[in-house]
Amino acid sequence: MDPAQIDVIAPNLKRRLSGVTATIVRLVPVQAQMIGIATTGPGLPADLPHLPLWRLPFLPRDRWRIWHARRNTEMLLGLVLRGVFRRKLRLLFTSAAQRHHSGFTRWLIRRQDALVATSPQAASYLERPATVVMHGVDTTVFAPAPDRKAVRRALGLAEDATILGCFGRIRAQKGVDLLVEAALRLLPARPSAQIVFTGRITDDNRAFHAGLVARLTAAGLADRVHFLGEVPWGDVVRLYQALDLFVAPARWEGFGLTPLEAMACGVPVVAARVGAFEALIAEGVTGSLVPPDDADALTEAIRAWVDAPARMTAAREAARAHVLHNHAIEGEARALVGIYHSLLGRAP
Repeated sequence: MDPAQIDVIAPNLKRRLSGVTATIVRLVPVQAQMIGIATTGPGLPADLPHLPLWRLPFLPRDRWRIWHARRNTEMLLGLVLRGVFRRKLRLLFTSAAQRHHSGFTRWLIRRQDALVATSPQAASYLERPATVVMHGVDTTVFAPAPDRKAVRRALGLAEDATILGCFGRIRAQKGVDLLVEAALRLLPARPSAQIVFTGRITDDNRAFHAGLVARLTAAGLADRVHFLGEVPWGDVVRLYQALDLFVAPARWEGFGLTPLEAMACGVPVVAARVGAFEALIAEGVTGSLVPPDDADALTEAIRAWVDAPARMTAAREAARAHVLHNHAIEGEARALVGIYHSLLGRAP
């Protein structure tokens, strides 16, 4: 991309797919319709506007640009480009973390020109004023399927089953074991119910996963709880569309987009009160919230939805409408572009 067309650089200094990378991938195409923006770094789709890393030290110093970091490494590189290579960059950092930051992170944060937090909770840990801009989702991509049974057939799922989903890495932080415990309690008496997990299993979590499979096998439920691993992005969207209920039982979370993606597809959500989930879910209308790390509460919340199919059906339209009204990605993009213009000293 021609540097003369770039007002904002969105770095991604992590090759593997992560929540931050997913944010950049979905947000930049929308922002590109509003402002000159380019990504930089590895692991990004080829169709995004892109500037190679090697070109950054040679950016023209004809005007100021925004460096929008979302990780420590990216904040550090922005400081190096501005302080060592004398590039004209306004430094912006977005934080989703809901924890006390390390001394090094606080040092980096103090050197940013402006801060964004993805939730009020994340803002409270920054020790500096921050603008809260909550994530949104692309409601044209994440949308209910016209024919849910056809989607299930294409995915090899039972057409008439009650299907629950939980998407994310297979690890304790995501509360996967809590949902397996709920499955062990609920599924024996509900023969039409199934659970689908997606997400990578890293080497350090292979024993964790094997232990869960062993418990399900001993209970005779291994054929009704499916661990699909990493699946293509298009299949992830179709899996959302195939669900009756989404479950997000994480023990902790930075923000957590999966409930929004599910609700945009017309799927109610049971989630733990972590991350931004409490701000995303309308209790009793688009889903239910439970205390984190509480298998009993999680089981009862799931039971209340699964045993009331009419309630789940009624919630589908409410979930979709809630996201359209409050969490469409265009609102997030406009809010961030407004901050960019402010830092650049321009009228939007």
